[in-house]
Amino acid sequence: MVSKSIDNAFTARAVRGAATDPTYAGALSFMRRKYSKSLKDVDAVVLGIPFDAAVSNRPGARFGPQAIRRASAIFDNDPQYPFSRDLFEQMAVIDYGDVLLDYGNHQKTPALIEKEAAKIIASGAYLLGLGGDHFVTWPLLKAHAAKHGPLALVHFDAHQDTWDDDGKRIDHGSFVCRAVREGVIDPTRSIQIGIRTHAPEDFGIRIVHGWEVEDMGAQAIADTVLSHVGDRPCYLTFDIDCLDPAYAPGTGTPVAGGPSSAKILSVLRKLGPLDIRGSDIVEVAPAYDHADITAIAGATVAMYMLGLRAEKLATRA
Repeated sequence: MVSKSIDNAFTARAVRGAATDPTYAGALSFMRRKYSKSLKDVDAVVLGIPFDAAVSNRPGARFGPQAIRRASAIFDNDPQYPFSRDLFEQMAVIDYGDVLLDYGNHQKTPALIEKEAAKIIASGAYLLGLGGDHFVTWPLLKAHAAKHGPLALVHFDAHQDTWDDDGKRIDHGSFVCRAVREGVIDPTRSIQIGIRTHAPEDFGIRIVHGWEVEDMGAQAIADTVLSHVGDRPCYLTFDIDCLDPAYAPGTGTPVAGGPSSAKILSVLRKLGPLDIRGSDIVEVAPAYDHADITAIAGATVAMYMLGLRAEKLATRA
């Protein structure tokens, strides 16, 4: 019988391997990973970004990282489904904690996030961000592009986030516009999945609308993403409002008519061939959630992102 331990987030002696905390107890980190600021010999880093001052509707996503970490406790101990493996047996993952932000000086927020992300990326580790509203993707994208060059954006969302931006706005609905204009992403190889609102610009980005997602199977959606992005290095960002409010009520700008969590998770599972350089899950706002439905969906998306990374590392070994 495995020797049980508690509070693996603090007591772990290594950054690999499963924890044995009960799902209902123990210190909460993302999937019980060790809290650490050391990037030595680390394969992937989970970083919380508790910021929601850019929202256009309901605030509360600053509590998203806490909610996602809490919901992720159910995923440790057993091999993670559907990856049929302990993701951490060979992949060293830490929870880096949260970015320290000044709630009274939002203009400093982008640089603070970018600086923290750049430090992690420079170590060679894969960065998984837990938002926060969707504005946080802008500094994360900048940090990744500084190392990898312009990226293809793989964007799951109900919104295009291409509203006009003067380069100074703190706005969760315009980061894609800014990323295109500043050459951080390549719009010709970028794709948005689940869109069911209108925006004035699409910048040539391929859009798979909500009604198309409804009519297509998961394999067809995944094939569309894979063929469009190809072998281009990409960044994967997932706004939880991509899902229908029935599956993700706890978010700031819910839009009816979206896909189920089961369908979109099936799509994510098939994106292994992509060259994903970094990712994030954003817009989980637990104040509007019920029974942790949204937090569980968000934590599952984040776990899938790490699962794809674990498989990628396994093929390189």
